[in-house]
Amino acid sequence: MLKLTPILLAIGYALLSYQFSSWRLKRELDERSTRLADPRLREISKRMAKVLDLEDIPVHLYEVEAINGLAAPDGRIFITRGFYQKYRAGEVTAEELASVIAHELGHVSLGHTKRRMIDFSGQNAIRVALSSLLRRLIPVAAVGIWVANILTSLLAARLSRADEYEADAYAASLLTASGIGTEPQKSLFRKLEALSGGGLRGGAAWLMSHPSTADRIKAIETLEDKWRGQIR
Repeated sequence: MLKLTPILLAIGYALLSYQFSSWRLKRELDERSTRLADPRLREISKRMAKVLDLEDIPVHLYEVEAINGLAAPDGRIFITRGFYQKYRAGEVTAEELASVIAHELGHVSLGHTKRRMIDFSGQNAIRVALSSLLRRLIPVAAVGIWVANILTSLLAARLSRADEYEADAYAASLLTASGIGTEPQKSLFRKLEALSGGGLRGGAAWLMSHPSTADRIKAIETLEDKWRGQIR
């Protein structure tokens, strides 16, 4: 039983971490967001909603300067103030911003948002369990913790990249069915790095958790070729 104690503690920590993270994120979003009222974006959102047999797709404006979109675990879609300002300045088109909304809808529809919260908690549990195990195998405690952190981060990054490809494919399908097409999606990918000054979330974390721009565009074009083949 004593041997299982670290694992049981890690599971308990994961559950508590999940509950706290969900509560903290919801409070943050509630306090710092409002319903997006832009007429053009509302009109495009309604076009996508019609394809999905929905009355509307509520989109919320999240008051942070970062350039990003967000799908909350409760299913709400957010565009950051920084992203919206780029649209207002003419650096991003309404159709390109709609591709972000479609991408985030993909995360919600495919269950990524809730899974990510669970994965985050699970990663903490794995990190704790691995650290405990590696401390027994590696004499230097700090080295064991470092190895556990690296292994956990690599696993999380692989899962995140897979989610991004799936959400891109969902968005491509929805944009095509809505009459918007995939060109805004691809053109936005080409703009993102310059718009955000080197990366949406910056540095290694972004590179680890997201596929490269070229790979994302290539995946969409592969889908387009597949769809054209089916039409023929």
